[in-house]
Amino acid sequence: MTTGSRAISTASCAAHYATIEAWRNRPIEGEHPYVYLDGIVMKRSWAGEVRNVSLLVAIGVNAQGYREILGIVEGAKEDRAGWSGFLRHLKERGLKGVRLIISDACIGLAESAAEYYPDAGWQRCTVHFYRNVFSHVPRPKMREVAAMLKAIHAAEDVQAAREKARQVGAKLRDQRLTRAAELVEKSIEETFGYYAFPEEHWRRIRTNNPLERILREIRRRTRVVGAFPDGQSALNLAAARSKLRRFGRRHRSRFFTQHFRTINLGCSPASPSPHWPHIISR
Repeated sequence: MTTGSRAISTASCAAHYATIEAWRNRPIEGEHPYVYLDGIVMKRSWAGEVRNVSLLVAIGVNAQGYREILGIVEGAKEDRAGWSGFLRHLKERGLKGVRLIISDACIGLAESAAEYYPDAGWQRCTVHFYRNVFSHVPRPKMREVAAMLKAIHAAEDVQAAREKARQVGAKLRDQRLTRAAELVEKSIEETFGYYAFPEEHWRRIRTNNPLERILREIRRRTRVVGAFPDGQSALNLAAARSKLRRFGRRHRSRFFTQHFRTINLGCSPASPSPHWPHIISR
């Protein structure tokens, strides 16, 4: 490559990175009742060693029912410092109107969200919760236990779900799956946040799947790189892919068919959405 070609390539990359940075720091307009949070671990070089770096990602559903990628930042790891910095970044850019945060159970995330969005409810991802329970279940019994857990979240209201959870806990103890029973008895309430919201939304707000699909795409696109030379290069590639996805046909489709202003998003007294104080680590 000639000196002139190198200069043109460098200028082109600099302009592209500037565009990505402008997109990552753009103002967040309007309200976003539902916000999904998660992280992805990537490899980077550090002082001659390959170490992990976390990218923290957020998507939201706006008042018209459309999804938006709200932000992506680099964090040393998924801990309280990383999540606090990310949530502060989102809040300073204008994220507001948050009624429910959907995520995996993570102490760092829980404590940070309680600080920045204390009035928001929390929904522990049911899929991640099932995986946590399965870690205490022998493989031959996993299918049976999975059916039992799904029956809990198939209940028509939160009272029925609690009753079903009590029955499942007792059945797990009868099968001598004590650790799994304790996890269900202690933490199942954290997966009931979605019951406080419109029934037509339940299927899409009780798991982190909408964000997991984006993370899978980022992993697929970055796997060929292996270890990035630094955290910024990992962030740039992931952010570029996220920015491109934002303009895809599927991403422009309405995630919820009803306009949010035509339905009640308030938490009813009979089924309060759980808040943050008693979240446990995964």
